[in-house]
Amino acid sequence: MPGAEARVPTAGADRHLLQLCRHFGRALPTRLEAARGRIAFQGGRCSLEAAGETLVLRIAAEDPAALVRLKTVLAEHLQRFAPREPLAIDWRPLG
Repeated sequence: MPGAEARVPTAGADRHLLQLCRHFGRALPTRLEAARGRIAFQGGRCSLEAAGETLVLRIAAEDPAALVRLKTVLAEHLQRFAPREPLAIDWRPLG
């Protein structure tokens, strides 16, 4: 399974994790506990972790096309939830 990770520096890591999980949880299986979350997308899954002032996003996808799609969807939603905070979302391959 192709994968990617982004470590996003932000003072609002907890808030952004909660926003993403609640938003996607309206339509997708989602788990949220303490400073961690998990979202099951069609074609892959994303685990989220608020680690101090860093939001860690890890994606595992069924194929390279799904990986590109999930990276785009997550980045766009995260940027939408933080319009006044320029977020650096730098995806790196896993494994």
